[in-house]
Amino acid sequence: MSDPHPAREDKRSFLQKLAEFIHPGPDSKDELIETLVEAEDNRIINAESRAMLEGVIRMADMTAGDAMVAAPRMELLSIDAPFDEMLNQIIDTAHSRFPVYEGDRENIIGILMAKDLLKLQRAPELNIRALLRPVVFVPESKGLNDLLSQFRYNRQHLAMVIDEFGRTAGLITIEDVLEEIVGEIEDEFDIDDDAGDIFGLADQTYRVSGDTSLERVSEAFGVKLNPEVENEETHDFDTIGGLIAHEMGHVPKRGEKFSLSGLDFVVLHTRGGAVRWFKVSPTNKNK
Repeated sequence: MSDPHPAREDKRSFLQKLAEFIHPGPDSKDELIETLVEAEDNRIINAESRAMLEGVIRMADMTAGDAMVAAPRMELLSIDAPFDEMLNQIIDTAHSRFPVYEGDRENIIGILMAKDLLKLQRAPELNIRALLRPVVFVPESKGLNDLLSQFRYNRQHLAMVIDEFGRTAGLITIEDVLEEIVGEIEDEFDIDDDAGDIFGLADQTYRVSGDTSLERVSEAFGVKLNPEVENEETHDFDTIGGLIAHEMGHVPKRGEKFSLSGLDFVVLHTRGGAVRWFKVSPTNKNK
């Protein structure tokens, strides 16, 4: 009687087997990453490929809680907010999807697409509840690999993250997951690095590059930054991104807000542990 599960033929040559015996493959993820670094050093792969492959490997140990936007920094819409208020918030943040709550911020009742809100302009009689999309909830412990598969299979782009007690811990998007592999993903609102450092926006706010000099920001906005900070002997940075990070006491994350010298800063994009773009407006403009 023939074997129902015949052994697969080993087609490796004697030299291949000998090479693998002498130089066995990596036995851990750290060794695998070291192998990728060696491959880059030997010009077998380029730096971007190595970084992406390393991101895939590291992501296997990450959970939704590791990559989410924490609850205090979530941009939410209230179902009871006036249309103009919702529209202004969407313009200010430039996101495409927003969790919508009713009453308490913990009570998320749906997801609103920014483009769907425009339907109310043409048909004010529409009930905004009819525009909401179902909410997806995932635990903090959900692996990013599994979450990415879920996003792709169900064609979802955003999920609410809940902690072990069922409370809202934050939110996570498919972009947040992919950025763990490929780094910061730019969108249609991004501006090329070589396009400049301070830009006026349609809503009378400004987009400011994180590497803009303190002197340039002071001159452009007519403000005087903290004299102690401006003293070069007391710090080792000279950019607005470095100053904000110093004042906040940590590396700013996307969505975080900070006020300094009469200006409100909102972090729009980060890259490589530094702020790439801020949205800036005079503090009294929003009061």
